[in-house]
Amino acid sequence: MTDRAVRVRFAPSPTGYLHIGGARSALFNYLFARHHGGQFLLRIEDTDQKRFVADSVQDLMTNLRWLGLDWDEGPDVGGPYGPYTQTERAALYQQWANWLVDNGHAYHCYCSAERLEAMRAEQTANKQPPGYDRHCRHLSAAERSAIEAAGAPFIVRFATPRTGDTAVHDAVRGEMIFSNSTLDDVVLLKSDGLPTYHLAVVVDDHFMEISHILRADEWIASSPRHVLLYQAFGWEIPVMAHLPVILDPSGKGKMSKRKVRVGDKEYPVFVEELRSEGYLPEAVFNLLTNVGWSMGGDREVFTKEEAIAGFDLTGINAAPAALPYGKLEWLNGVYVRNLAPAELKRRLIPFLAAALNLDAATLAENPVLDILLVDVQERIKTLSEAAAMLDFALIEALPAYDSKLLIAKKLDAAASQQALSATRAALVSLGDLQDPEHVESTLRGLAETLHLSAGQLFGILRIAISGKPVTPPLFTSMKALGATTVLRRLDVALAKLAALNYFLSGVST
Repeated sequence: MTDRAVRVRFAPSPTGYLHIGGARSALFNYLFARHHGGQFLLRIEDTDQKRFVADSVQDLMTNLRWLGLDWDEGPDVGGPYGPYTQTERAALYQQWANWLVDNGHAYHCYCSAERLEAMRAEQTANKQPPGYDRHCRHLSAAERSAIEAAGAPFIVRFATPRTGDTAVHDAVRGEMIFSNSTLDDVVLLKSDGLPTYHLAVVVDDHFMEISHILRADEWIASSPRHVLLYQAFGWEIPVMAHLPVILDPSGKGKMSKRKVRVGDKEYPVFVEELRSEGYLPEAVFNLLTNVGWSMGGDREVFTKEEAIAGFDLTGINAAPAALPYGKLEWLNGVYVRNLAPAELKRRLIPFLAAALNLDAATLAENPVLDILLVDVQERIKTLSEAAAMLDFALIEALPAYDSKLLIAKKLDAAASQQALSATRAALVSLGDLQDPEHVESTLRGLAETLHLSAGQLFGILRIAISGKPVTPPLFTSMKALGATTVLRRLDVALAKLAALNYFLSGVST
């Protein structure tokens, strides 16, 4: 820890969409800030303009907020240390790059792309480690003046110490020692005046008063360069904590950048895809919190508030952590079942409207959804599953279904038609289908009269009203549909059975 007020940042590069690995880094920063009553910043590190993806910033912001990771300072909310987008801070980087040059910690490099390419080819041929050969570091003042008088473009490189070691103190991994002889003279400022990551991150973290740097372990190799830059500037070094790498669920390698397969199921790795497939933000938040950190004991389900209360750097495990995708559907199902019915309805409506091409406002007023909601809640694991379960009740006409599904086990088409016809007559006599228990009792009695099992009769009826063998409870579904719709669908089913019986009778003769 440090005596400084806790200020942390999530600083993504907008070169792609929010990956679940990046979301885990953002989440740990958020939890740490909230646990210590500190500030959580969002900073957009967009100096790599060649790889910039136009809509990635909006994707990052939208999906961080969907996860519940609200930031105290950032590009859209402002703050006293802005701007929070690096391309808007170019003058600051140039100022401090020049300071390093003026104070002997950096130098102008005039090497052309062609020279650098030839140098790398020679190193490869000689089986030497790649890296800049420091040609321009040793130019005399007169040589520099002559080159710059000719208008040659240049970049700024850091004058890395050639001897000694650099110690990186990591709150998760302990002290890490790097030999300076293995570090090259890294580029700090490109010829277009924009900084590289190494200069920008150090300058920004200093001037934004970042107290702790929690970032992916892929930046461990860069950490000695950053420490050397802090020392050159004479600035206080934030506490560093490099987070454990996230492994594929198999535990045999880093997680894919595209898709993850567990058994015969593919899972997405971008937060937007998880969102669109109907996973709840609470479940994804809970899942990611358990990757590299633990509440302790066997506790797997907990609230955001509980995670904030328990989170600290001492609980982070440095060992690589496999992402337990296999638990995601189970965990999501737990959160779905814990939602209040009104909240579940609110979250389901966008999925149902999109999948079934229905108006969301009209859907919100449809009593059918309210009647079936509780039963659906017990059966779905993701919000996107509800459409296939409820389509028969929410759309006016049933999709086409195979007439043969109406034939019950151990019956033929004629017997199934007779059973369904008797069922229709019984339902007409009831008039109102709003008492599921009474409807069920009546039809069980009818099944006995017809010398059928309840399963046979109810199976025919279920297909007739829904076109599918699995639905929410049959009699609750009939209540939701209402007598008029149920009888109309039974008439369609009877016509199908009549036609099928006629066809099969013709075939048999």
